[in-house]
Amino acid sequence: MKHFMIKYQFRNGTTEEWHREIGRFIKAIDADPELKGRIGYRVLKNRDDNNYFHLASVADEDAQKTLQSRDFFKHYSAMTRQVSGGEVTATPIEMIDATA
Repeated sequence: MKHFMIKYQFRNGTTEEWHREIGRFIKAIDADPELKGRIGYRVLKNRDDNNYFHLASVADEDAQKTLQSRDFFKHYSAMTRQVSGGEVTATPIEMIDATA
């Protein structure tokens, strides 16, 4: 399992529309029979400012490549760059431990 954290500050558009876009992306992952259960995706926001954190998990390289090949992923990636003003950081992260 590989994990990534995507960070940016929301700068362009309305938060309501952006949150709908996030929801559409997550629903597209869940609806894709090749990705369902192989991609985990959570979006969090700092309550006190416009900083967003996306936590992504991929089961394997094939799941990651399949996701990246999808049109909905390409659209969502472009939208993320747009709402952030082009300043997006994607960092591979390592899971040390977690609750059950």
